[in-house]
Amino acid sequence: MHRQMPRWGELRPLMQFKPVELDRTRARLRQAADIWDLRKIAKRRTPTAAFDYVDGAANQEIALRRSRQAFADLEFVPGVLRDVSSVDLSTTIAGGASALPFGIAPTGFTRMMHAAGERAGVAAAHANGIPFALSTMGTASIEQVAMASPHGRRWFQLYLWKEREKSLALVERAAAAGYDTLLVTVDTAVAGARLRDARNGMTIPPALTVKTVLDASYRPEWWFNFLTTEPLTFASLSGHSGSVADLITKMFDPTLTFDDLAWIREAWTGKLFVKGIQTVGDAARAADRGVDGIVVSNHGGRQLDRAPVPLHVLPEIRSAVGPGVEIILDSGIMSGGDIVAALAAGADFTMVGRAYLYGLMAGGRSGVERAIDILRDEIRVVMQLLGVTSVADLNPDHIRLDWRAARGASSVRVPAGS
Repeated sequence: MHRQMPRWGELRPLMQFKPVELDRTRARLRQAADIWDLRKIAKRRTPTAAFDYVDGAANQEIALRRSRQAFADLEFVPGVLRDVSSVDLSTTIAGGASALPFGIAPTGFTRMMHAAGERAGVAAAHANGIPFALSTMGTASIEQVAMASPHGRRWFQLYLWKEREKSLALVERAAAAGYDTLLVTVDTAVAGARLRDARNGMTIPPALTVKTVLDASYRPEWWFNFLTTEPLTFASLSGHSGSVADLITKMFDPTLTFDDLAWIREAWTGKLFVKGIQTVGDAARAADRGVDGIVVSNHGGRQLDRAPVPLHVLPEIRSAVGPGVEIILDSGIMSGGDIVAALAAGADFTMVGRAYLYGLMAGGRSGVERAIDILRDEIRVVMQLLGVTSVADLNPDHIRLDWRAARGASSVRVPAGS
């Protein structure tokens, strides 16, 4: 083999050293290629109890795994030789525009994941032109979130209490603060058995034990933020603290029925969605009560383990309620491809919870921005490779829900640690 010394003129173009990034958070986030990478960063930087609250689900977490497996089992059906030089990712939902076909789902305990909490989420959502949903069990109040993003689209998620006047007071506060859509969650008659939280002693405010102090000691940024920011509470539920399960048992009403949607519809003049629909029958009952839309969701697997897989029941629900009722899908979404699949299967829109929180834990608002950027880029590429240039053009012809059925293949697996 003939050898020669490299010439400087040939070597110089190869020596492209990147400048050192002094902002270490930005450097970490830039290296994240997908949501799973953000999850890895989040796990390193967040105490175990807070991370497990996001990452975990009920009982043996079967419902969560099945929800993700459903997306893994799906097969896309691409069309080639289409002009996909320009792709429109925008859509409309709940009477308003969204720059992307997903919004940020309501999540509780959010400031425990990162001190910036809901304020970071709503600011990032507004900057990217998508809706942000605040949970009744959020750690920033209805008014604080409105102040953080006065011009963004804000939705409020309502849990129904045993004391109806308190539910009504929250509805009135949300309306006064300019929230345009109400998401009434109906799958929490009692608390799901979230075993990770029970084992970690997860409470608000967090209990400081030898175990939790040691766990946080090698995550100094989280610890510093926790100690130097406002006390952690359920901001919309003054005077309430303790574990999630205890709070749900004390506050939420297991006697509620579909008839209770009537007084909510009367009290709320904006768009009304029912969140937690998992069967065709319940979807039809909700539509009959005059709601504007439904959220097909198994609560991210956090309530009933082995609950129906939202992606699997979605086509039947779409057929049952027809085009006049908008459908949002959540649970199990970890990529832009998952979002495209849900839209093709019949959803009008999607919401992301864990994916957003992994970004928040990884880097505050910058991490949420990175999560949104990742999902946006993935959606665009998948649509281009499908030969689709508009969200409105996605339809069931673009997917097969189970690629194994036609091929007799064995099951694929979602990434480890999912």
